[in-house]
Amino acid sequence: MERRLCVLAASAFIGAALLSSAWVTGQLTTPRVDRAHGYVGELAARDQEWTRLFRVSDVLAGLACLAGVALAPRVRQEWQGWLALASAGLLTALAGLFPMDCAVLSDPACVPATLSHRAHVAAAVLAAVAVPVSMAVLSARWRATGAWLLTGLTAVAGVLTLVTAASGQLAGLAQRGLVTLVAVWLVYVAVRLLESDATVLMPGPLHVVREGSGPAVLIACGPGGAWCHWDAIAADLARDRLVIRFDRPGLGLSPASPVPPTLHGEAARLAALAPEHPERVTVVAHAVAAWHAEAFARLHPLRVARLVLVDPACPPPPGRGTSSIGRALGAWLPALGGTWGAAALARLAGPVAHRLIAGCADTHRLYRGGRVAAAIAGEWLARRDMAVELREIRAEHRLPAVPVTVIRTRRRSAGCPERLAAQLNARLVHLPAHRSAPGLRLRPHALRAIADAV
Repeated sequence: MERRLCVLAASAFIGAALLSSAWVTGQLTTPRVDRAHGYVGELAARDQEWTRLFRVSDVLAGLACLAGVALAPRVRQEWQGWLALASAGLLTALAGLFPMDCAVLSDPACVPATLSHRAHVAAAVLAAVAVPVSMAVLSARWRATGAWLLTGLTAVAGVLTLVTAASGQLAGLAQRGLVTLVAVWLVYVAVRLLESDATVLMPGPLHVVREGSGPAVLIACGPGGAWCHWDAIAADLARDRLVIRFDRPGLGLSPASPVPPTLHGEAARLAALAPEHPERVTVVAHAVAAWHAEAFARLHPLRVARLVLVDPACPPPPGRGTSSIGRALGAWLPALGGTWGAAALARLAGPVAHRLIAGCADTHRLYRGGRVAAAIAGEWLARRDMAVELREIRAEHRLPAVPVTVIRTRRRSAGCPERLAAQLNARLVHLPAHRSAPGLRLRPHALRAIADAV
């Protein structure tokens, strides 16, 4: 998938280069724009016959450049260069949305007066600055002769454009040379992406935290959760027990997995983290992780001492599993999590979303990366398939005769804890409802209830 993303990103950059070169045919379709002295942007001026065509070309070129940056693999040391390139794409699209009033250099009678004209000029100038900055930063990182050659030529063309614009002579020729070099740079970036060795995601060791000593307690976080969300309960239990916490693939500090999650896989993960037989483990699981814990208990009955299920998730109604579209998207998500687009979205929305859900700041800065956002989305897409697996496991494997406690803390749970408690012959504990999600920011009475159940 990583290789395919590189191909898509390269295709977007090539498309941006072609669309930004629409001015070449514009020399024939718009003869009123002076080829030697008129700006390329004048082809899209409001008073020109083909203004809509060239405005659309500019907008699509900018959006294609943005798409290329968003799909490009994230390399931390290169973020300034890619950010400048994305800014250039955005500014190019804005320049297309706000055209000139008229051809300033080609038409002596042109007197610009609208805000759109000023916005076009400002966006075009800023884009002309952003591209060389991007070229210089990426060239310094890549240390490639071709990149430095294009950067130098573009810098010379930019200086010539400024000089000719100030003198009022041959500004069109200089700017056309600059725009041509920018298009060549986009093609160069595309070729570099195609020639690069896309890093294939490989499953790595999970982030696991073990505290205390004594009978083992294994804590499984809910959707999007991390080990640190259970600090309070872990500190309480670790006084006389061995507490094992971990981050599922892609969450917290664990590396991403190249394959979507499955219920059998999560049960096997709990089995790998639990102590070896004959020692048994108490499993504390939140939300959808309750499915993992139940599957683990049914598949490995001799290794479980007790189940504590906090606000267990409601399985979807019996039916089909995840749709083919959902599975295809789930297969792409691990690779998408490593792109600049995912990183930007997570940086903007991650801290806010964590504060809304957890009720506290993301002190460990876990939710500012695209990897975590992709893992959360992947687990959500896999829920229906996991529900199908859970029904199959329930039909084929009996639950061992171990104590089960179901704890309810949410105001709205659609009766899931009650139904599950009846199905598993479990003890049901009702706690006063609160807004914070269990496992993220538990109140003292909830912490005490979980500790007592363990």
